[in-house]
Amino acid sequence: MQLTISLVQMDVITADPEKNLLKAAGWMAEAVRRRSDIVCFPEMWTTGFNWAYNSSASAEHRQYSARVAALARQHGVWITGSMLDLNAQGKLVNCASLFAPDGSRACAYHKTHLFSPLQEKKHVIPGDRLASIEAPWGRTGFAICYDIRFPELFRAYALQGVVIIFCPSAFPLPRLEHWKVLLRARAIENQLFIVGVNQVGCEQFNHTALTYCGSSAIIDPWGRAACEANQTEEAMLTATIDMEQISQVRAGMPVMDDRRPELYRL
Repeated sequence: MQLTISLVQMDVITADPEKNLLKAAGWMAEAVRRRSDIVCFPEMWTTGFNWAYNSSASAEHRQYSARVAALARQHGVWITGSMLDLNAQGKLVNCASLFAPDGSRACAYHKTHLFSPLQEKKHVIPGDRLASIEAPWGRTGFAICYDIRFPELFRAYALQGVVIIFCPSAFPLPRLEHWKVLLRARAIENQLFIVGVNQVGCEQFNHTALTYCGSSAIIDPWGRAACEANQTEEAMLTATIDMEQISQVRAGMPVMDDRRPELYRL
């Protein structure tokens, strides 16, 4: 099956969901023109990381999710990306949602590995499970930013039959090389597609400016980039991938069959 994916490498306007949603509407129209099946936004793309604002506006986050769902329904395409949401207990979570073309939320993953250096643990509740769904193009999993450093998560998805993982991110410039290497490593070692969509621009954290490194990319099971953005500019990248490539790569290099799980137990 052929799957056309558009990545929105976005300069998120901190604490201004209205402007971010307005920008998204423009990107969505362009994605439809390109005949995209799914449009991917980065981590925290409606609000950014202004925790004072994010906490005070907690009652509004579900409203923004509903508006993204309406965009999916309006354009008849799938949408994913990370936004703030509320869990069953009404607590803030960093949530990667997948909205279907009918506007329903087909899947939701709450970020499980919270980034201590930015005090994420003080502001959101970590998820306690992985999340995948059988989509029209194959079983699909989700990760968010810092999760990319935890290979166990990606291997667990691969063993569950996942063939593509979407990873919305806000990865900073000082760790640009980590981002590029980790995207490829997770794709190669699990023989699946990794879709990493990152922010660009700068954001203030406690009087310190953090610059995001862009370089959004779709990495195929052989570690090659189907598309890759630069480090600094807002952009929409669109590529069509062939999901049959996964079975071809796995047949030629049967890594999963050659595993020795009895040796890996701690």
